[in-house]
Amino acid sequence: MGFKTIDEANEAVVQRMISTQPTLMDVVPAKSVIPELNDENTKTLLHAGPPIRFDQMSDPMQGSCVGAILFEKWADNEEDARKMLENDEIRFVPFHHVNGVGPMGGITSANFPVLVVKDTSNETENNTAYCTLNEGIGAVLRFGAFGPQVIERLEWQRDVLGPVLSKALRKIEGGMNVNGAIARAIAMGDEFHQRNIAASYAFLRDLAPIITALEDVDQKDKEDVIQFLADTDQFFLNIAMAAGKVMTDTARNEIQSGTIVTAMCRNGHEFGIRIAGMGDEWFTGPVNTPQGLYFTGFSEDDANPDMGDSAITETIGVGGMAMIAAPAVTRFVGTGGFNDALETSNDMAEITIAENPNWIIPTWNFKGAPTGIDARLVVETGILPVINTGIANKVAGRGQIGAGTVNPPMEAFEKAITAYAKKLGME
Repeated sequence: MGFKTIDEANEAVVQRMISTQPTLMDVVPAKSVIPELNDENTKTLLHAGPPIRFDQMSDPMQGSCVGAILFEKWADNEEDARKMLENDEIRFVPFHHVNGVGPMGGITSANFPVLVVKDTSNETENNTAYCTLNEGIGAVLRFGAFGPQVIERLEWQRDVLGPVLSKALRKIEGGMNVNGAIARAIAMGDEFHQRNIAASYAFLRDLAPIITALEDVDQKDKEDVIQFLADTDQFFLNIAMAAGKVMTDTARNEIQSGTIVTAMCRNGHEFGIRIAGMGDEWFTGPVNTPQGLYFTGFSEDDANPDMGDSAITETIGVGGMAMIAAPAVTRFVGTGGFNDALETSNDMAEITIAENPNWIIPTWNFKGAPTGIDARLVVETGILPVINTGIANKVAGRGQIGAGTVNPPMEAFEKAITAYAKKLGME
């Protein structure tokens, strides 16, 4: 597909992102849809962010690796699990490389249940994306915990939550429209990174009657699943992440031109971005530590550098990009108040090329979410994307210690633009 100008290519990429129809279809074992996890001769873990070695991982991500090994029963204890990791017995693959995304550490193994989100706008290739299920609050694998209660919850998600959600979702003809769910929840104050309360409750409302009516599910399992969904305010975040992945990948695979950012992610060591015109290539820089508000008893000294694939939400125009949509969350992430949220979204409009008409923000004078980060504009203006994020303790298993915002390194955008200019022969 040829374009006369970069602007034309960028417009095509963003319009394709907007025209996708992300649809939640199912929940399945990861190994059933990701071939890299289905090799009996190789033990593979997926991780968040650009490629990384085990010895480069921060303590929480290493702890998540231990937990996944214990969950898969590749080892019986932490010591043996760490030996496997240190002896390079585990293959690591970025989740982004297998059409998926994972929150925080993003560590995922063969028997994790994953959400299946498909672009139903047409039958293109590579139009399906995956994300793990939200684990809820407390001690969780994504923050590096790997105690017995963490493994028990993962086993319950594998054996009960995943299969029940699968049966319920398959009752919805054509799947669940994620665009519509996001549009509805934006009007109720969600921004889809730190605040997903409205969308999560609406998801529960839609699924509870279906789950209740399932005839081949134990009554206690039904009750436990409904209670878990009621208790998990952030459940929809993982759905939004999978939707973001299918939106950006559909666009970049079809267009393959331009300077629109198609991925932003971090692994606690590096921050990586992709742009449409450079395919699968990563452009990286040192990851930053989030700035924000800390829970009582914690400070910046306790914080881990940022990690996770959840910045895919900002890549599609929500999260920190749509800060103005969620006045209730602004102080939680340390942005001050309504006027600061307004200023943030206005700044984000300076580095994006469109508004998404599917996601209208009432608190922003009914403008659409700012969509299509142009790496050229980031470098030209000096305005970096704002990413809403949870702050993890730098010690594995201690969990979330606050919430805030983080910026990518400018270096990553400069590298991307330089590489694309060289590709076009503009240097």
